[in-house]
Amino acid sequence: MLEFMDYVQSAFYAGSRWNTDNSYASLTAATTNLLDFRTPNGVRLHVSSLSSPNFATSYTLGNKGVVDGSFSFLFSNLGVKVASRSSAVYLGHLVRGYRHLQALRKPEDASAWETVVDGKVVQMRDALLYGRMYLPGSTLEALYLRRISPSRLLSIRAVSGAQLPHGGTLLAQLQNDQGKYTTEYLCSTDSALLGFRGLYNFGYDPRDQNSQLDSSAPAHPWDHKSGRLSVGAEAYFSPMNKSGGLSTGLRFTTLPVHTGIPYTMTLTLNPLMGNLSSSYAVKAGSDLSLCTRFDFNVYSYESDVTIGLELWRRESSTAWARKMLGSAWRTAPRPTGEGAFVSSDFVTKQEDATGVVKARMSAAGKASLLWEGRVKELLVSVGAGFNMKSTTRALGSVGLEVSYSS
Repeated sequence: MLEFMDYVQSAFYAGSRWNTDNSYASLTAATTNLLDFRTPNGVRLHVSSLSSPNFATSYTLGNKGVVDGSFSFLFSNLGVKVASRSSAVYLGHLVRGYRHLQALRKPEDASAWETVVDGKVVQMRDALLYGRMYLPGSTLEALYLRRISPSRLLSIRAVSGAQLPHGGTLLAQLQNDQGKYTTEYLCSTDSALLGFRGLYNFGYDPRDQNSQLDSSAPAHPWDHKSGRLSVGAEAYFSPMNKSGGLSTGLRFTTLPVHTGIPYTMTLTLNPLMGNLSSSYAVKAGSDLSLCTRFDFNVYSYESDVTIGLELWRRESSTAWARKMLGSAWRTAPRPTGEGAFVSSDFVTKQEDATGVVKARMSAAGKASLLWEGRVKELLVSVGAGFNMKSTTRALGSVGLEVSYSS
């Protein structure tokens, strides 16, 4: 489950009309959400507050052998209009599941960002500032986001701590989203690392007025006019260590105009390390998502298969059973009003969701089980990790997290 500050940051991206899914970093988001979810370890309590649309605070207290915690703040000149009470927040905005991508949109015209202040025309640039201190180690984490133009986003992340090399590190990232393609430039003080990412979407070009999405019926079962094929790559190089990294991947996913069952297929390759990964995620029902992933290393011949599922629970158990067993496919309208912001997470009837169960298991014998839901005024996460092949300790970890926000 997303922490409250991540939830507010997602609302900032949506409010400033920044598409976080149109990026190479999000190429395998559907698989990651379904198979690589985090399970709690120990007991942890989160208390958060959105005192105004521009300012939020959060406090965390945990006990995992030793008592630790953190406190954080967030400020944005763009007021985020979201439900802040934990009893009113849609679970679909907090639980990351199957990613149902929306149609691409072209960058806004620069004139849409202009406003008149004291008789002068100025451009309004949305910005966000986030800070967090971890205790008792006094490690400091900071994030600065700024929309410098309708198609560009600048982010600066910094971590400071006595246990880190050179006392900390800083990462600057410049993203450029043209709809049809995206580029990202990265620079880190850690070993003077330089990086580049790129993603290209085939087919529909939102910048071309003559280009339109094809909504006609498919001519045959393999005619995927209602889908999107994306290809991307990333490269890193450190002149200090004289080392680098490279990866490439492709993704095909269905769009909202697709009349059948939504699904996403990905294939990624790291040629330097020899890692090959392929995945298939499907929205098998309005409350059920399934995913499989196959990993293989061409140098060591090591392989692994991971399967997982996500099952939502609604308030009405009979309605939930009918949705699971029925053959009709329905898409509920997106919620509006307070607590609603544009999200690519496809969860129907989020207002009546009471919980979600996630499970995964790999051929290596590792398994995880997670339940997240609402109990009265609280948001609760309970999970455990298992190692089926261990003869001494099958239960690897178990934890409980409780969140309250106002």
